Amino acid sequence: MKSVPVVVVGAGPTGLTAATLLAEYGIETLVLERWDGIYPQPRAVHLDGEIRRILARLGVGDDFDAISRPALGLRLIDPDMRVLAQFDRDPAGGANGYPEANLFDQPELEAILRANVRRYPGITLRGNAEVIAVTPENDRVRVDFTDRATGTAESVLAGYVLGCDGANSVVRSAIGATLRDLNFAQRWLVVDVDTAADFGEWEGVHQVCDPVRAATYMRIGTTRYRWEFRLRPGETAADYRDSTSLRALIAPWIGNTPSQELRLVRVAEYTFRAQLADRWHCGRVFLLGDAAHLTPPFIGQGMGAGLRDATNLAWKLAGVLTESLPASVLDTYEIERKPHAHAMIRLAKFTGRAMTDGGEFGNLLRRLLAPRLHRLPGFAELVANGQTPPLHRSELVVAHRLYRGLAGKLVPNTLIDGRRVDDIAAGRFAIITAVQPTPAQRREIEQRGGVVVIARDDLRRWLRRGRGALVRPDGTVLRTSRQLSDLIGDLPRFKAPASAVRAQVLNPDA
Repeated sequence: MKSVPVVVVGAGPTGLTAATLLAEYGIETLVLERWDGIYPQPRAVHLDGEIRRILARLGVGDDFDAISRPALGLRLIDPDMRVLAQFDRDPAGGANGYPEANLFDQPELEAILRANVRRYPGITLRGNAEVIAVTPENDRVRVDFTDRATGTAESVLAGYVLGCDGANSVVRSAIGATLRDLNFAQRWLVVDVDTAADFGEWEGVHQVCDPVRAATYMRIGTTRYRWEFRLRPGETAADYRDSTSLRALIAPWIGNTPSQELRLVRVAEYTFRAQLADRWHCGRVFLLGDAAHLTPPFIGQGMGAGLRDATNLAWKLAGVLTESLPASVLDTYEIERKPHAHAMIRLAKFTGRAMTDGGEFGNLLRRLLAPRLHRLPGFAELVANGQTPPLHRSELVVAHRLYRGLAGKLVPNTLIDGRRVDDIAAGRFAIITAVQPTPAQRREIEQRGGVVVIARDDLRRWLRRGRGALVRPDGTVLRTSRQLSDLIGDLPRFKAPASAVRAQVLNPDA
């Protein structure tokens, strides 16, 4: 029976991201996908600046920019289409270095990720492979699957299994985990339209706050538009199967555009849910993406949460497989990611209920309160600058119990001599310091596989009272200290990924 270090179940954005990041560290992966190719229907349409940073790490940032549109922000609108509040975002980008709201078509993104996977000989992608069982066997995991094209049963032994197989995850069932309901379920109509018409609308996300007919509108491409409408009791997608029946819903945006100029790409009913797996990890098996959590779409964080999972886990797993990190670091995946995902789900639920609850009294409250939402902690930060909550304390997030400081936060992706911090770090541990290390200290850092980043201007101000920060390969601050020697002492010997080697060749001083 064939044996591989890692089997990834599911070739959506989360699974492809995990496989690509592992391949950067030289880890061989087998990706098993139930479908033969890319699922053709559009689903996710938004990712923030933090996720755009991850795409840059994967080497597909420029390709993504070619198929995406930076959004100008978020508008909250009342039932009469009057603007209640507007949260602007700078399309030039913020602390993450890229636009903080990016609109796109998911099949196009998946095509880019699949094409990128082909650059890595260490990744094998098997389509039409339906996983039917995941079973621990001593220090390995047996994965049984069926070739759906031939009916042939096959098996493979894996060192680790990553379940990226969606809301109906076979891997989740195999480890005995269950999705815990977080008390949110709403039926919505999702409409995707292709048209050469330009509606002349503000190029951001429009949220209609209405208990009778809440709605969302956004332009996601040159000719592509997305609407979402909350369905009333008794309504189904079948009631809106053509552009004529849809016209009453989309009329506020399309004006006099003839119905024949609107090509319906998809009209489907979805139940937006909030759910969280009770556990994400059992032995050598991990859950990522929708297998671990389901987020209502009101803040556009569903797909992004899965890419955060993959980015958090991949370098840790690579470190364990290359014996540069102890196996105990894998426990930090759930410790760090589960509370973060839960916090984002809570924020999405709050946003959804704020849009849809309360009847006429709710409308009155929205008219009074919406213009003041910019003062709400969490919501304002997420909408305005894309900063999500810091990770919880763990073996790899060393924060004081009373004063967190920078630990658990992402390092700003600022420019230093024309290169972004992420490009300089290139998947390595980085020590960011406002003072020059001695030659001996620099040699020690390099011998351990790390890199020194000398902070200037904005990055120096970001360090605040700390003289330096030890930053993990995923861009998260592990700890800060005024003593450079302390940071070096905590720096593990970690194998540099291929991207760091390429960066070193192109920039010998990196």
